[in-house]
Formats: sequence, C-alpha cells, structure tokens
Amino acid sequence: MLRVAIIGAGLGGLCLAHGLRRGGASVTVYERDADVATRYQGYRIHIGPMGARALTDCLAPEGYELFLATAGQPGRQITVLSRRLRQLKVMPGQVADGEVSVPADRQTLRAIMLAGLQEHVRFGHELTRFEEAGDHVSAFFRNGAHADADVLVGADGVNSAVRVQLLPVAQPVISGALVCGRTPLDDTTRPLLPGAVHEGFVAVTGFPRPAGLALGLMEFGQRPARFGLPDRGDYLMWGLGAQARWFPRDLRDLAPADLRDSVLRLIRRWHPDLRELVRRSDLASTFALAVRTGIEVPAWPASRVTVLGDAIHAMSPAGGSGGNVALHDAAELCRRLISADPADLVPAIAAYERDMTRYGFAAMRASRAANRGLTR
Repeated sequence: MLRVAIIGAGLGGLCLAHGLRRGGASVTVYERDADVATRYQGYRIHIGPMGARALTDCLAPEGYELFLATAGQPGRQITVLSRRLRQLKVMPGQVADGEVSVPADRQTLRAIMLAGLQEHVRFGHELTRFEEAGDHVSAFFRNGAHADADVLVGADGVNSAVRVQLLPVAQPVISGALVCGRTPLDDTTRPLLPGAVHEGFVAVTGFPRPAGLALGLMEFGQRPARFGLPDRGDYLMWGLGAQARWFPRDLRDLAPADLRDSVLRLIRRWHPDLRELVRRSDLASTFALAVRTGIEVPAWPASRVTVLGDAIHAMSPAGGSGGNVALHDAAELCRRLISADPADLVPAIAAYERDMTRYGFAAMRASRAANRGLTR
C-alpha cells in the first residue's frame, strides 16, 4: 500500500489526503499548529471551476455537497471602483454553464475537509528536516517524533519547511503588505455595502495613492451551524493592499485596533461608506500579513519529495487564484500517485512537477499583474 506523508493541514493538503485515501493509499497529515483553532485561517475564498473540479475529484460526494450547500451565491462579474465608488470597469464572469464559481468561508470549508480525517491528522508536528533513503523518506519533527513514508508532500504554505530543504533557491519575495478584516452584516452595515458586491468580487483602486481595497461578500447559502460546522454569520471580507512603505514599519506587531486605524488613515479621503465598513469590522479577526510571491525556478531533479500550493508558487490574494491552483495541484498529484506502479513513483512525481510548474508559475505571473492593477 502506498504510504504518503503530507506536511500541512491547509486546504491543499487536506484535499490531497481525501483523494489519496479514496484511491486506497495510507495517508497521514502532519500539522505544526497545536490544534485546529491555533491560528486564524482567513475569511472568504473564491472557489472557481478549477478548484471545484479538484474538490469533486478528491472529496467524498457528501463532503462536496456540503461545500455547495454552505457556499454563497455565484458571482457574475468583477467590478473595479474608484475610491469614491465610481464604477471604472466591469469584467463579466467567464464561467461556462454547469461550472461552479462560488464564494466559500475558509474556516467552514476547512472543517468540512477535516471531517473523516480526524484519525489521520497529527497536530503539533512541526517538520524540522527530512531524509531520503532508497525507497522511502523519513520525516523528523520538533517534538521528537519521526515518520517513514514512500512519498513526502510539502503542503505547508509560503513558509514551507519542505521547500526550504528541497529548493532553498525558491524563497518567496515580499511584494507588499495586506491588512484584512471582516465586517459582520446586520441592519446597520448592509446599507453601507457598494451595490457591486452583490454581483461579485469588487476591487477599489486608491489611485493616485498606490493602495487597493478588495471587497468580497460572504452570505451563506445554508447556515453552517445546521450541519454542526463553525458559523460566523454573514460578513463582508475586506483587504487593503499596498507597498509596505505605506504602512507602519511594525505593522505585523500592531494590535487589531491599531491595524484598523492604520487602514482608516490610508483611506481617510475615500468614500465615507467604505471608511465606515472598515470602522465597524470585527477587531478580533483583523490581521496583517506580508504579501509574498514565489519565484520561478528551473526544473529540479524529481525525487520522493515534492510540494504543492503556496509552498512552490505563492501568489498575492489579488488574483483570487492561489487556493484554486493549490486544490488543482492536489488533484493532479493524487491522480499521478494513485495510477503509478510502486517502482514508478519518482517518474510520476516528475510528470506532476513538470505540469504543476507550468500552470502554477503562469498563475503566479497573472496574480502579480492583478496586484499591480489593484494598487496602481
């Protein structure tokens, strides 16, 4: 039986775990966080046709149906607004009939994907190194544990410990900063919403100041609580992105209220409804992060260790494709591993890496362009 060790219990790693288990493989996921609630995982994520197909391929039917049931309404367009809420551009959706393109709550989706894997996820396991030895790979963890597997997969995000050892030249570069917030929707905040958010994702450009505000509506199709899932209520996700020099130097050390106030200072001349939506955000879920973008690296010798998602092709959230590409990686790698003979695992991984870098680096380039367009 094929044994796979997955480092990282994010959406890509969990998607891969489901697919491999359905294909008959033995899978264990190792997550550095102490438990599922240790670290805030973010808000709304757009699942487009690429990501939806991956979920269809890897999840059990009941899990996929639960994803659809709790997802929001499909967006019909992407709208670019000025800081005074004047419409600048509308880009119609490019979704074919029968394809899925919906917003989902990241915490809810992760809970759906953790279901059925409880016995296969090991929290509190931070990878320190791995060793390849013939027909297996050994993983070593900070808590003293170690594990052997036929294949080791780094699905551990932009700070990937697997990538650091496997591809030390592929260190992502900082391309900006982002402050994210969640504004609960109620009778006082709903009237403040730009009408365009009901049609899909909205990008507000701060030109001439190089900052952009991303807005995404998350209104659940069915309440997650009905299915025993985390339920934060409907909300507006917002994220202000800019070059790091426009923010305080100690941005990531600021308290949530100070983070919100730093955003309010940057948008002090913007439309009052936008400022009020930011002011009314839930401080407990406001956070900052450095936007890091992966770099394109030449092909490397394939081995029994590989990577997926942000571990290899990290990209700005501006393009809205990072999560979908990671899910696609998971489905592609799963297909290659399950269909390979035991003696052909390394060639199967080589084929995956060849395809993954082609479409992954292309998505990374597109995301950089979208990020420049948002902050210009």
